[in-house]
Amino acid sequence: MDLGLAGKRVLVTGSSSGIGLGIAQGFHQVGCSVVSNGRNESRLMSSIAGRKDWFGVACDVTDQVQAANLVQRSVNFMGGIDILVCNVGSGKSMPPGQESLSDWQKSLTVNLFSATNMVEASVSELRKTEGVIICISSICGLECILGAPVTYSAAKAALNAYIRGISVPLGADGIRINGIAPGNILFEGSVWENKIKENSDSVAKMLKKNVPLNRLGDVSDVVNLALWLSSPLSNFNTGSIYVCDGGQTRS
Repeated sequence: MDLGLAGKRVLVTGSSSGIGLGIAQGFHQVGCSVVSNGRNESRLMSSIAGRKDWFGVACDVTDQVQAANLVQRSVNFMGGIDILVCNVGSGKSMPPGQESLSDWQKSLTVNLFSATNMVEASVSELRKTEGVIICISSICGLECILGAPVTYSAAKAALNAYIRGISVPLGADGIRINGIAPGNILFEGSVWENKIKENSDSVAKMLKKNVPLNRLGDVSDVVNLALWLSSPLSNFNTGSIYVCDGGQTRS
């Protein structure tokens, strides 16, 4: 199926590894120009080495000035921006009940403000193209997942609320914004890769109990959803959070 994405100009934050890298690769494979972003410059540049029409900008988008600079450099590379994917995020925090003010501030900065900074910095460019924004959230922002850091869950819930709320003024400018809430996704260096190495039987039991499809997700599951949401095939869809979790969540 032709998604109508060839020739689009895509900026993906947090895309030097994992889900972000997979999303950047997916857009590049369907004929898009891509700018990848990450804080580790050597890892970032290694991930795009030898790729035509695929650029890298190392910076920290939790900083407003660096986010604005990333947008400007992306425009310099590609001539504009049609699609923005906000993928920066982290679930690292203290266990539930042990949070401090610092933990709350760090989680909100990484999981919420990284996205709001990028939307604010890129909105003038996206108005020109009636572009699309995809924010990578988490099922932790939709319901209580036992063991998940409370700070992370609250920050992703805030991101989901932001997506729904900001879709109204963005929609007036012809810009669509949606979120993807992945469940347990397996990739190199992921939490689930480590858990399988530590105790594969425990992971198997968790999947059988909690996930109707009885498997971990693959990065491609998230990539395919991101491509569809960015395409003209979903041009009446905005302000929604799309779950990709094998049926784990019930709400």
